[in-house]
Amino acid sequence: MAKPRLKEKYEGEIVGQLKEKFQFKSIMQVPRLQKIVINKGIGAAVADKKLVDTGVEELGLITGQKAIATISKKAVSNFKLRENMPIGAKVTLRGDNMYEFLDRLTAIAMPRVRDFKGISDKGFDGRGNYTFGVKEQIIFPEISIEKVNKITGMDITFVTSTDSDEEGYELLKALGMPFINANKQG
Repeated sequence: MAKPRLKEKYEGEIVGQLKEKFQFKSIMQVPRLQKIVINKGIGAAVADKKLVDTGVEELGLITGQKAIATISKKAVSNFKLRENMPIGAKVTLRGDNMYEFLDRLTAIAMPRVRDFKGISDKGFDGRGNYTFGVKEQIIFPEISIEKVNKITGMDITFVTSTDSDEEGYELLKALGMPFINANKQG
């Protein structure tokens, strides 16, 4: 199997650019994308268990990797939630799957969002990791609109090897993330 296009771009161009920009002594200091975690909370799953199965199936279609159901850690009576109830789905992508997903996300899925102007650069956590939310799962071409019975969103987290938001921002921008304020880092 051929190397993902984005992985080749990272190894061939981005490593050199980031090494030069941040004056790293070794290429091992250059930030890397370690994993992408896609998490889908399904609040209505308290009443309908089939929604979790649907969420797991949809994440599997979107990522090309088997997703798992997430379960509640504690009971909350106000939400009719018991301990160990399935309430969501998640999948962790690494390696080639991660680069393939990021490529599809930036090139195909994001441009399908209505009135899309870019994503905010405010989702950094202070340690170089970035999270943003997608409101509708139907932006992914793998999801058939006819089969969707409920439109749900998901959170996508990019975990990087750096502790600096600025380095994480530059890495994700170089990998093609369409930030709104692509000219400044605040």
